[in-house]
Order: sequence, then structure tokens, then C-alpha cells
Amino acid sequence: MVESALRQGVTTLNYLRKRLPGNRNGSARSVLDLVDGTADSAIEVVARLLFRSEGIYTETQVELPGIGFVDFLLEGFLIVEIDGRSHLEPRQVKKDRARNNSSILTGYAVLRYGYAEVVYNPQKIVDEVWQVLRGRVVR
Repeated sequence: MVESALRQGVTTLNYLRKRLPGNRNGSARSVLDLVDGTADSAIEVVARLLFRSEGIYTETQVELPGIGFVDFLLEGFLIVEIDGRSHLEPRQVKKDRARNNSSILTGYAVLRYGYAEVVYNPQKIVDEVWQVLRGRVVR
């Protein structure tokens, strides 16, 4: 909710921090440290926290030339997209396919996940992300 409020300009982190003084609010203030206001959806917040908890360098909402904005760029080369229902629409499927192809032709790897995978099977995502990251040949 905080991510959404920040994106909409309804509040600021500074405003929220000022309203959480004292020892009793330490946990709430520590949660604010996890908020960066870049996620387009709540499920992207969950995915971002998952990647960062694994120690993976995670950039969010990165604009890549010839590709556009991607949900996540991990370790500078792995694009991860978190797809909602709109990605099942024929027009969006065609657009996503073209973006995937452009990404790969430009040298990026791409993984796509839906809501259910992020919520119900995050370990599968972590395992697959690490498989790609470890398989990258460093030159």
C-alpha cells in the first residue's frame, strides 16, 4: 500500500517516518526501508523483496533501448517480468513476444512469471533465477 501511495503522490517516506517515532514503531520504520516507490503493483513489491533477500542486485522499472521499461533487471542482464491478467490479452501477448525477442537479440536473458508463481511458488522463481545467473559466462 505504501508503494502505491508513493507512486500516486499521496504521501512521502519522510512524512510517514515522522509519524512513527519512538521504540514501539521501530518495526514499522524498518519496513519503510524496504519501500522504494518503483513497483507498478503489489506483486512486484513481493518479487523485488524476494530477489533482494537472495542478495541479487535488483533494478526496478528500468528503461532499456529498443525494449522499453522492464519490471526487473537482475545483475545487469536478466530481465524478469511479472505478468498480470492483461498479459493474456492477444494484443499484449504479441507485444510481449516482440519485447522478449528484442531483449534476447540485444543480449539479455528473460524470465516471465505470473501472480500465482510469485505468491505460491517463490522458491521455483529463486531457483530459476539463480540457474540463469550462475550460467552466465563472465568474460
